[in-house]
Amino acid sequence: MKKIILTGGGTAGHVTPNLALIPSLKAEGWEIHYIGTENGIERRLIEAVGGVTYHVIKSGKLRRYFDVRNFTDPFRVVAGSFQSAALVRKIHPNIVFSKGGFVSVPVVYGAAVAGVPVLIHESDMTPGLANRLSAPFAKALCCTFPEAAAAAGKKGRVTGTPLRAELFTGDRETGRRLFSLTDSRPVLMVVGGSSGAQAINRAVRASLNQLTECFEVVHLCGKGNLDAECEGAKRYHQYEYLDEDMRHAYACADVLISRAGSNTLCEILALKKPALLIPYPKEASRGDQILNARSFEQRGLAHVLMQEDMTPDTLLTAVVDTYKDRGRLIDAMERESSSDGVANVMHLIHQYARKD
Repeated sequence: MKKIILTGGGTAGHVTPNLALIPSLKAEGWEIHYIGTENGIERRLIEAVGGVTYHVIKSGKLRRYFDVRNFTDPFRVVAGSFQSAALVRKIHPNIVFSKGGFVSVPVVYGAAVAGVPVLIHESDMTPGLANRLSAPFAKALCCTFPEAAAAAGKKGRVTGTPLRAELFTGDRETGRRLFSLTDSRPVLMVVGGSSGAQAINRAVRASLNQLTECFEVVHLCGKGNLDAECEGAKRYHQYEYLDEDMRHAYACADVLISRAGSNTLCEILALKKPALLIPYPKEASRGDQILNARSFEQRGLAHVLMQEDMTPDTLLTAVVDTYKDRGRLIDAMERESSSDGVANVMHLIHQYARKD
């Protein structure tokens, strides 16, 4: 039986592409193992799937800021590498697929020590620190953006991002019923994220009276960010987050306000949804969302509003302009080579897996 080790964690974005691959791997009869941390989000998400054996290792966090743990975490990475090498030798997989995040580094190092081929996936325009450390040990770097694949040189492959098949099963009428959308106005869905949602939430709520004159608003505001004062407002529906029903929310949305995380952008492109992107500002991140958003803007796939330029008025104007431009945006997305991320990554897994 063919065996594969998947890894990646720290955030949901480092896990969801692995989740998207699992059904295809199961259908082909692969024995699937996942290496992650004891308390990371990856454990909760993967163990909920079933049919995947989860293994715990030690791992330190890779920080770009001063923290006393920066002096001890390298030792945890080393310890995790030895643990991973032992696991890899025991499992004897045909290949390791890494989605990145700090937990992946010791797994990649362990696979290299054990002589097992490694594939890495990079969603953003520029690789994160974990993938930069891991790339020398990989056979190929699977990339979402063509610019990232070009920068990776001979190892770069444009694959797109694996997306879960359920995403494409949303139904507009089911969504309208679930979210009590009874008005004839177009539907604006706001996807602010979690910790990065506050600025967007404030601007949306400050311009709510004007927005709801034009749109019916479905606002995903992040955990703990519901606003009691807005509850019951006409043509406004707020939720902390959506899980299974996200597919139906996408299906009934006519225009989006969104951050510019790469996984979200891939969903927007795959579903052909006109979007106003508000990338997470550089002072609060490594700037990857700004690069992602600019790539989409330059290719004519979305409109962009920088957070430092966002006010209730500029947000309203930008959303209305995006909606008016929806035909051109959809046409541009239709012309994009809609990469089947799952199929492309599976092709590389077959190409590089050991033929034991």
